[in-house]
Parts: sequence; structure tokens; C-alpha cells
Amino acid sequence: MTRMSTCVYHLFVLSWYIFLNFYISQEVQDPRKSQIFLNGGQWKYLTFLNLLLQAIFFGVACLEDVLKRTKGKKDIKFVTAFRDLLFTTLAFPISTFVFLSFWILFLYDRELVYPKALDTIFPVWLNHAMHTFILPFSLVEVILRPHCYPLRKRGLTLLAAACLAYVSRVLWIYSETGTWVYPIFAKLNPVGLAAFFSLSYIFTIGIYLFGEKLNHWKWAKRHLV
Repeated sequence: MTRMSTCVYHLFVLSWYIFLNFYISQEVQDPRKSQIFLNGGQWKYLTFLNLLLQAIFFGVACLEDVLKRTKGKKDIKFVTAFRDLLFTTLAFPISTFVFLSFWILFLYDRELVYPKALDTIFPVWLNHAMHTFILPFSLVEVILRPHCYPLRKRGLTLLAAACLAYVSRVLWIYSETGTWVYPIFAKLNPVGLAAFFSLSYIFTIGIYLFGEKLNHWKWAKRHLV
């Protein structure tokens, strides 16, 4: 794909995520829908945090595209390094985790993660925008351009910090309000919760390593030519 096409793609996806974040921010103000966001607001949900994360990443990608055309590669090394770090350690693993974990639980028993009652509140297209389209956008980014992965220890440490921060927020919300962010948590005892969070983190590590291998598979041969 040409550099101009890459710029257009990044701008399109950035615009899409800005639209989604704005649309959802307006939905939160609807009295009928605001009940869903009690006790923690919209940012208690990993889905919405991921949408914000994707908007930030594609914003950085667009900035890097513009600076590369105006200043050249040598003068924007910091922006390029930050773009790669953001994508490899957070944007790709988290978007893939949200996609896989949501649809696995949804197909098993949707009441555990997205009760049927929500279909009357949120349109079907929004559900797919939040939980389906996020993966294709990330995969296209992998195929579109190479990303420099950090040292594995550093990358996994940053990912672990993000996971720990989110789990801590989920537990804090429960301690303060007595309600769980997702229905599935209410069905688990403390041991079950510990196992669920641990397995989720292991699953996320697997996604990180998969992204690393995918990036290497796609771009290693080109670097050797």
C-alpha cells in the first residue's frame, strides 16, 4: 500500500473511532441508557476504554504520517517509537482480547456479558462497532506496516501493568458499590474470580506473542531482501 493510501486509511479509522466515542458520550446522557453506566460510568467497561485507546493510537499514527511527509523519518523517531510501543503492547492485544473474550462469552451465554435487554437500548450496528470491527482494523494495521516490538520483558511488563490497573478498578468499583462491572463476575466465588483474571491475563500474553509472530512473519522476509 502506498504512503498516501496509508495516510487515508489511518485518517478514516481515526474518524470512525472519534465518531464512536462521541456517539457513545451522547448516549450516556440519555436517562434510559444512563442506568447502565451507574457506579463507575462508561469507563468501567473495557470495551469503551478500548475504543478510546484505538482513537489515541490512530491519532498518533496520523500524526506520524503527517510528520513523516513534512520532516522525514530521522526527525520523528520518538513519535514512531511511541506509535509502535502503543500498538504492540496495548492497542493490538487489548482490541483482540475484547473481540475474542466478548464473542466467546456471548456465544456461550450472552447474559454473562451482554444481556439481551441491551438489544432494545443499543442498536446492533453499535454492538458490532464496539466488539467486531475492532479486530479487522488491528489486523489491517499489522499488514499495512511493520511495527518494532520492544524487548519482550518490557512489552509484557507494560501489558501486565495495564491489566492490573483495570482489574484493580473493577475490584474497587465492587468494593465501593457492591455491584460487578460484568454479570459473569457475580456468578464466581473468590477462587473463581482469581482463576478468571489469571487465565484472562495468560490469554492476553498469548495474544501479545501472536501479534509479535504475525509481525515477524509479515515483515521479516522484506527486511532480509
